[in-house]
Amino acid sequence: MDILRKELDKRIMALNDADELSRRLDDLVSVYPFNEYEYVISSLLGSRKLTLDEYYEIRDEYISRNLYLYIFEITGPRTFGEAWAQGHLKELAPELKKPSRKDDPSYSGEYDFYLEGKIKVEVKASRAVDSSLEGSLVERALSSRMRKPFLMNFQQVKPDCCDVFVWIAVWRDRIRYWVLSSSEVRENQFFTDKQHRGNVGEGQLHVKDTNIATFDRYEVGSGRDILQAIRDAYGRISET
Repeated sequence: MDILRKELDKRIMALNDADELSRRLDDLVSVYPFNEYEYVISSLLGSRKLTLDEYYEIRDEYISRNLYLYIFEITGPRTFGEAWAQGHLKELAPELKKPSRKDDPSYSGEYDFYLEGKIKVEVKASRAVDSSLEGSLVERALSSRMRKPFLMNFQQVKPDCCDVFVWIAVWRDRIRYWVLSSSEVRENQFFTDKQHRGNVGEGQLHVKDTNIATFDRYEVGSGRDILQAIRDAYGRISET
């Protein structure tokens, strides 16, 4: 948003009535879908300080920088962590099956997907937000190119209840994936098995700007490679 704001401010200053437009913006009442940016852009187009082609270019660049910003608008933790994250992974890997007691007689909701009749997969997701700011998730959403402090907390992690974890991390412009075996999570230096008093076997793992590089070896470069990464992680269970 800062980049867009600076670009529009530069064009506003080129207007003959820049001060008048600024005063109007101070008093502007916004009602969806008419807002400050719509007003500025239409004013610039009308004053011929912005051509239609330039508008298309600004729009395309903004979308590219904020392709996944809408995901930060999902406010409910369960809606994000279950509905969005599981649905997103299922789109990438349709071979993943929702488990049932028909497939696993002992199943009681402790993991999210079943692969090839033997691999129990748990999905965890988080979003990169500026931990130095206050405000909504959208206001604090980070680009992957920003060098700012962030904290992604993967909660309710139960290594004893699945074979493989798929972690999904969302930035405004990028989605990253890590695939780890349950034993690799359990033995990770950043995993703590103390999240809530009395919750045996349940913990959390904090991924920060200061430690994210330590997970590079588990990262899947493309969502299309997740299935093989799950198989490989399953094969590493006995190695750790």
